[in-house]
Amino acid sequence: MATHTCTTFSSVLLLLFIFSAANFAPVTSSDHTYEYLLSSQPFSHTTVEKQSHFRFYWHDIVTGPNPTAVRVAEAPGTNTSSTFFGMVVVIDDPLTIGPDVNSKLVGRAQGLYAAAGIKKIEALMAMNFVLTDGKYNGSTIAILGHNEVLSEVREMPIVGGSRLFRFARGYVQAHTYSFNMTSGDAVVEYNVFVNHY
Repeated sequence: MATHTCTTFSSVLLLLFIFSAANFAPVTSSDHTYEYLLSSQPFSHTTVEKQSHFRFYWHDIVTGPNPTAVRVAEAPGTNTSSTFFGMVVVIDDPLTIGPDVNSKLVGRAQGLYAAAGIKKIEALMAMNFVLTDGKYNGSTIAILGHNEVLSEVREMPIVGGSRLFRFARGYVQAHTYSFNMTSGDAVVEYNVFVNHY
């Protein structure tokens, strides 16, 4: 009787060991591909997606004691190019509610633009609108796109955002309000159509 009980107990232990080993087997190398994935689950929003329309005036100041746009790189032929091809400018441009640079400041456009057209004045724009006013303080809207500078209206995509603009998508329309041919300073009206939750 004791031998039978011992055999049954041993069998149960063996089955538990096999079951445990199957559940805690080492992860195969193919599973290591996704070690950085912390969770994956259905995502639902508690609020409905909405579209907000903002209008900002973007002040690109290249002259004076405190420029907000600084050339940081250029190609060997940039200065002889009619389109400034190869020029890269880093910006921290004020965003205001009106075309006057002294109107209320509501954010900064931070990033860069690069002269990317050989035959036309075209720029690659990569910038964040970093908002600083009221409930939007600290929220950002990310813009990345093609800017054909001499066109009346240029449209560029919104590719993301942060804080109140997480999961943002949409587009901006840029219209040059003023351009100083002598200094190169510009004021551009940006209408921002951003979908967010």
